[in-house]
Amino acid sequence: MRDPIAEKVKVIQPSGIRKFFDIANQMEEVVSLGVGEPDFDTPWHIRDEGIYSLEKGRTFYTSNSGLMELREEISRYLERKCRVSYNAASQVLITVGGSEAIDLCMRAMLNPGEEVLIPQPSFVSYLPCAVMADGVPVIIELREENQFRLTKQQLLDAITEKTKILVLPFPNNPTGAIMTKEELEEIAQVVIEKDIYVLSDEIYSELTYETGHTSIASLPGMKERTVLINGFSKAYAMTGWRLGYACGPEEIISQMVKLHQFAIMCAPTTSQYAAIEALKNGDEDIEEMRKAYNGRRRYLMHAFHEMGLKCFEPYGAFYVFPCIKEFGMSSEEFASRLLDEEHVAVVPGSAFGDCGDGYLRISYAYSLEDLKVALGRLENFIKRLRDGGRQDG
Repeated sequence: MRDPIAEKVKVIQPSGIRKFFDIANQMEEVVSLGVGEPDFDTPWHIRDEGIYSLEKGRTFYTSNSGLMELREEISRYLERKCRVSYNAASQVLITVGGSEAIDLCMRAMLNPGEEVLIPQPSFVSYLPCAVMADGVPVIIELREENQFRLTKQQLLDAITEKTKILVLPFPNNPTGAIMTKEELEEIAQVVIEKDIYVLSDEIYSELTYETGHTSIASLPGMKERTVLINGFSKAYAMTGWRLGYACGPEEIISQMVKLHQFAIMCAPTTSQYAAIEALKNGDEDIEEMRKAYNGRRRYLMHAFHEMGLKCFEPYGAFYVFPCIKEFGMSSEEFASRLLDEEHVAVVPGSAFGDCGDGYLRISYAYSLEDLKVALGRLENFIKRLRDGGRQDG
């Protein structure tokens, strides 16, 4: 029989995040720090608005672009938080999570053979979305000595005549790295000079510590070159509601709407009504969760210091990215043994790109109690490895 599977789909590897999550689900007494999902319930007033929309029978399709009231609230939110303004009627699209927005952006913008610059380690969807859009992913390896930030020189070195899009994944999953306004200004200068576009994934924009978030779209000359992607999963603990959005130039958003129209029709109506409430009255919820995450972040950094595990200090998202190179094994092997021997699930850094090997992604979107149990088990595991190394030597 003729092969039913497209070659470009065959080369895409399954998510390394889900692999360990699925294994952990089949084991008993596992503490999982693998999935980037808030342990908070969606705040009650947001859930209540979703329930109310169902009770009122608001169960019909919305427009392809999403409820106008929600798009207007997003526009006000971004103007208030990021100092960038979008026309709700033509420059905002509501999507099924931020992941759909990434997919739509690349499919709308890329011609076959055009290159997408993807700094890694980073979210697992960027590369396969580029491949499925017939683009060519070009990896920029971020370095720990630069705190996993993209530098101007790295960007210049990666750009060719075929470069079309730069993915800017900050605050970063899996490293927790952020970019300052000054660093973004240097990147923006290159983007403008080289005439390329930016896909700015800002899903963790509300989860920054020590300093505020800057959107590259807010910098001079960048709004017309940027598709800003965000959503409700992380900031409002709304992962299962599956709601995101994309904002950008009308000529790009209109084509994304067309693809969205044929593939999805519209984002879930109930989720859209809940999101309106989140944007209107959710600032205190965000602050409460951010304080809790920051406390957990500090606890982990202190624990790593106590056990002598090297880890640069992250200032965004809810991940730490400790280095395990001293143990002479791959991230995959380390994570597998930690799961088998101590029943702690973390994600190998290699799941986020080859340059992530030698690191682990540990999520602190879990209770402090779970973190304490997991860190105790991790310390036991590390102690055995170090003791074994001394005995063998």
